[in-house]
Amino acid sequence: MKTASPNKDLYEAIYDLVRLVPAGRVTSYGHIAAAIGLRSGARLVGYALSHSHTVQPPVPAHRVLNRKGMLTGKHHFETETAMQQALEKEGVRVSDDCVADFDTLLWDPAKEVRF
Repeated sequence: MKTASPNKDLYEAIYDLVRLVPAGRVTSYGHIAAAIGLRSGARLVGYALSHSHTVQPPVPAHRVLNRKGMLTGKHHFETETAMQQALEKEGVRVSDDCVADFDTLLWDPAKEVRF
């Protein structure tokens, strides 16, 4: 029997948590990392999400931003504007590659999810 690699298990934990981010809300790579016990794992979260576009069920990676609310992962989407368009479709305002009202829309899994 094959066992899952540690990264695969981490990726699945990341994907499962990102799937919980409600439409119209956003979170950060760092918040996701901290929630799964990787205090310095923001880059790993970003890397996992860059590979999430073919994962089923779908992972709403467009809802995960950097700590300042910037769309730093936009280059991993089909087009340069796809991430912004997905957010705007959910009612999130974006200006100059930053989410307006980031602090208000921030979804912190440590406060929102019971582990």
